Formats: sequence, C-alpha cells, structure tokens
Amino acid sequence: MQVNHSQLEPEGEASDAYSERRNRRVRAVAWVAIGALLITGGGATLLALLFG
Repeated sequence: MQVNHSQLEPEGEASDAYSERRNRRVRAVAWVAIGALLITGGGATLLALLFG
C-alpha cells in the first residue's frame, strides 16, 4: 500500500507550527538517544576496565 504524504500534511500556518514542534521533538529524541549511548557505552567501558 502506497501512502500519499501530501494528503496527510496540514496546510498553511498550521503546517509551520506542526513542523516546528515535530522538528523540536525529533531533536530532543536524538539528543536523548546520543546521551543514552554515551552513558551506557561509558558504563560498559568502565566495567570492562574494572573487571577485565
């Protein structure tokens, strides 16, 4: 099934507000994912160094 995305997106000023909110949400999720990877990666490295 193929979806035409142009029919799903809102028009006009509402579209700008929607895309701005979506962009902010995508950035927040990306930073949280990066932080989680750094924290867990750093934790794994620390445990490997401590316990060989």
